[in-house]
Amino acid sequence: MSPGTHAPDAEFSPSEENYLKVVYGLREWDPQKVTTGRLAAKLAVSPASASAMVAKLVSRGFMVHPPYGSVGLTESGRSAALKVIRRHRLIETFLVDQLDYTWDEVHDEAEILEHTVSERFIDRIDALLGHPEGDPHGDPIPTADGDSRLPNATRLDHAPAETAVVVRISDADPDVLRTCAAKGIVPGAALHTRGHGLTDDDAAAVWVRPTTLLDEG
Repeated sequence: MSPGTHAPDAEFSPSEENYLKVVYGLREWDPQKVTTGRLAAKLAVSPASASAMVAKLVSRGFMVHPPYGSVGLTESGRSAALKVIRRHRLIETFLVDQLDYTWDEVHDEAEILEHTVSERFIDRIDALLGHPEGDPHGDPIPTADGDSRLPNATRLDHAPAETAVVVRISDADPDVLRTCAAKGIVPGAALHTRGHGLTDDDAAAVWVRPTTLLDEG
């Protein structure tokens, strides 16, 4: 199968879905080179295991990995990754909105459930929640047809001094989520980019949008 070729009704193991999701996620908000080493660290596997899985998904036409280049997704790989991400983020939103989970608890639950539920179930959750555009952390929820649009936002530790609105907080570290919640730093909250009271490391997990951009639409 050539790169980018569509593979109808492809089936994936939970591990394969995780690789597709992580490759997409590592470049979603802060594009950087995705190496097998970064994948191994993110997925808590050995570099050899990461290399073998990447090679497998390359051979199936879902990833590309040129020599000394970044691991990337083909069109089919991106489509498959977005389906997993849609399930994950809708499940997180459902757990918070309907089952009273806190936003620092939902990631691990969604990691399990995303591999077990049907697309019909996910579509029902989507309708029940009123077709939300973002999950509890501010990450965009892809539509059923694979559309996903990032809001215009800047990482807090890179933002100029100004009044801004919180757009997204990375869910990679539950402690950061708890710290932000305690300070009222949640999606939709206003803050000043120089008076937020977060450490530099915590600020790197927060994305903001200037209030002037909000006023302009």
